[in-house]
Amino acid sequence: MHTEYIITTDQTRFDIAAIHAFLSQTYWSPGVPRSIVEKAVANSLSFGILRGKEQIGFGRVVTDKATFAYLADVYVLEAHRGKGLSKRLIETIQAHGDLQGLRRFLLFTKDAHGLYAQYGFAELANPGRVMEKVGANLYVHQAS
Repeated sequence: MHTEYIITTDQTRFDIAAIHAFLSQTYWSPGVPRSIVEKAVANSLSFGILRGKEQIGFGRVVTDKATFAYLADVYVLEAHRGKGLSKRLIETIQAHGDLQGLRRFLLFTKDAHGLYAQYGFAELANPGRVMEKVGANLYVHQAS
């Protein structure tokens, strides 16, 4: 295993500028302002993948720590992919003490179904029960 990488929930070690730089370019949060990223990280159970002080990956969980969790903003920088880091991140998240015994753990993904299926995630069993309210183009006119 690549021991030069650590996964931590210590937010004082996170490089928010690097997390923002990545997330603002993704398909799921294009143009997200830094202030929104800061607030999301601070109010979530957040996990950073670090190599030294370099932020090379991230993921966060929105949860009540009792019944529900939502996994979001998972990434590993392209230069560090293929080393099992995304798997290590998901394993670390799922092993976290605050995320045990949950009734439901959700996530959205466009292209990583194979990764998440290895950890028990599946398509919705009852999609007709799920509803959403989507805020379209939220970050178009906000400053970063």
